[in-house]
Amino acid sequence: MEATDAHRKITILQSEALQQYILKTSAYPREHEQLNEIREATINKYGIRSTMLVPADEGLFLSMLLKILNPKKTLEVGVFTGYSLLTTALALPNDGKITAIDTDREAYETGLPFIRKAGVEHKINFINSNAISVLDEMLTNFEHGMEFDFAFVDADKENYINYHERLMKLVMIGGLIAYDNTLWHGTVVAVNEEEVPEIFKAARKPIMDFNIYLASDHRIELSQISIGDGVTLCRRIF
Repeated sequence: MEATDAHRKITILQSEALQQYILKTSAYPREHEQLNEIREATINKYGIRSTMLVPADEGLFLSMLLKILNPKKTLEVGVFTGYSLLTTALALPNDGKITAIDTDREAYETGLPFIRKAGVEHKINFINSNAISVLDEMLTNFEHGMEFDFAFVDADKENYINYHERLMKLVMIGGLIAYDNTLWHGTVVAVNEEEVPEIFKAARKPIMDFNIYLASDHRIELSQISIGDGVTLCRRIF
């Protein structure tokens, strides 16, 4: 499929031609039919906000990663229309379960018909709520903690550190946490604030602070990957 011009910007690649080569040669031909349909429906409904979608090449990366890990219980903080959620659901075994948290039920329901069409709705427990309060409730109710073996975070960047501290108790030792958008459209290397488009200014410093915070966290193994808008993988080691 051809993405809109706005949607093509979800990458840190400086060459649009190279990005389009990756998408057209390997990503779009392998994109699941219902993922493609979620993408199209989101672009049609949300316009420029569709840039919040995980790009197809990142989706394929996450799918392969999940199939290698073979997790049974996963957590998603920030759902939007469900592209990454469906990616995860398709990659999990039939008895796998996803707890998905987002404040925007309308956005989730935009992608829900395609999730149902793909036959994976039974794997998903969607919670329409503020994520911090849900995670805190989990920490109170889970007697032994360490409930999940994989978590994907693509929500408000200002709370990434807060999410991380809670997930370090909810994700089991050896489990993986993936944080999206950690290169924030390349603005993390902007020399001065005037270079940063207004739409990216608010979250730029929280993302930069978060990257420094993770680099000094000795409870995890860390890899920052230059795919999409930047994905940081954290493996909990204690």
